Amino acid sequence: MADISALPGFYRIAEADPQRRALIDTDGTVTTYGELLALVNRVSHGLRARGLTTGDVVAGVLPNGIDAVVMLMATGQTGLYYVPVNWHLTPAEIGYILDDCDARVVVTGPAGGAALPVGGALDGVAALAGGQPETAPADRTSGAVMWYTSGTTGFPKGVQRPLSGKEPEETVPLYTWFMGEVCDLRPGDEVHLVTSPMYHSAPCAHTMFALHLGHTVVIAARFEPETVLELVGRHRVSNAMMVPTMFHRMLQLPAEVRERYDVSSLRQVVHTGAACPVAVKKGVMDWWGPVLYEYYGSTESSVAFAVKPLDWLARPGTVGRPVPGVEARILDADGKELPPGEAGMIHVRSATGGFEYRKDPAKTAASMRGAWYAPGDIGFMDEDGFLFICDRRTDLIISGGVNIYPAEIEAALLEHPSVADVAVIGVPDEEWGHTVVALVQPVPGSAPGPQDLLDHLGPRIARFKHPRVVEFRDELPRTPTGKLSRSRVREEYLAR
Repeated sequence: MADISALPGFYRIAEADPQRRALIDTDGTVTTYGELLALVNRVSHGLRARGLTTGDVVAGVLPNGIDAVVMLMATGQTGLYYVPVNWHLTPAEIGYILDDCDARVVVTGPAGGAALPVGGALDGVAALAGGQPETAPADRTSGAVMWYTSGTTGFPKGVQRPLSGKEPEETVPLYTWFMGEVCDLRPGDEVHLVTSPMYHSAPCAHTMFALHLGHTVVIAARFEPETVLELVGRHRVSNAMMVPTMFHRMLQLPAEVRERYDVSSLRQVVHTGAACPVAVKKGVMDWWGPVLYEYYGSTESSVAFAVKPLDWLARPGTVGRPVPGVEARILDADGKELPPGEAGMIHVRSATGGFEYRKDPAKTAASMRGAWYAPGDIGFMDEDGFLFICDRRTDLIISGGVNIYPAEIEAALLEHPSVADVAVIGVPDEEWGHTVVALVQPVPGSAPGPQDLLDHLGPRIARFKHPRVVEFRDELPRTPTGKLSRSRVREEYLAR
């Protein structure tokens, strides 16, 4: 293989080393860097042939696979915004996003799109590529991905950043340097495993970074604990992006099952997207070694804090310190900065530029305090600047005038061997303000009782935080990336 360590990203790597393995798809099909670049270039020409120019929007309603990767890299060199759309949404929900982003072209898979209400042309990747040359398009400029937020309050909004106007080779080195600083990811003969839907920001971004670093991307169709472990061993996966619920599910596998799989190739497993209980993270590192890298941020703020494995082991529970180019502070309700150890609203400011919600300047302004953005979480920083998250501001329970953080209770309950999943919510109460309710999904075959779980909490958290009500559910609602949807849990509980 060619030495690609000094090459500025995917397009140059593919030209220099076309036989390098780029992609192992969900069905095992292998695509080289040269083959992938040829298809990316053809699609780039196909987009231009449809009249798209700098700043136009292309949407993709695509499952994980080569088509999703091609659209990401083709728009990335033609100055276009690319909107990955969650194909699990209803046609009406998809239609809202397509209308809101003004998609000029909508790309679907071979079986998708028939029932979608779309305003732009409906294409497959093959149709875009058909009859087009494999040479690089003229006037290449960097595109950007515009992800739509989950819409936990109101309709989802596109998070839009300004286009640089520069060639990808001018912008990519900054991002690859950043991933090296934060996650120790370097160019070379590495293997990246995609475990989550690529219509979400972190899995999509890590797929793109992996290709810009010259790594081979292995794509899992969906997350299943044993499937992922088997892929790690078979392809000697060295890095991956996961979410904490995946760790919990893998730890629940019997010891004899876990021991079947070789995970010794793993060096960087990056996790984000939700709070990871300390016991879960320690359990994974006892199994895999000190390979878990964590960062905290949002679609709007990108990566804001990060922590490497040994720093986390020295300070269990932290999500790290501000990353290069980011400042952070903790403010109270009046905007006063709080000292180390006091919890308040987290605010961050980035030196690399801001964002706006597409077509919603009021929402953009409401999310900012001057140049500072508030992701909506409560936390505190210690004397050394390491951040500890308490919970989402919207999930805070106030009972008897005391702040109670559901994430803390959930983390303690997840340490019980019979608990597969749990959601803790606050239910309105005339006397206390809120009553703490725990909805528990037991491990299959187990039958814990409410008192078993309360006894388990006894030595772990203060009694005033204990749930007043413990109920059991066959399943709890989560988003496709594994985040617990407390809003849906709360709505369903109150409806009953």
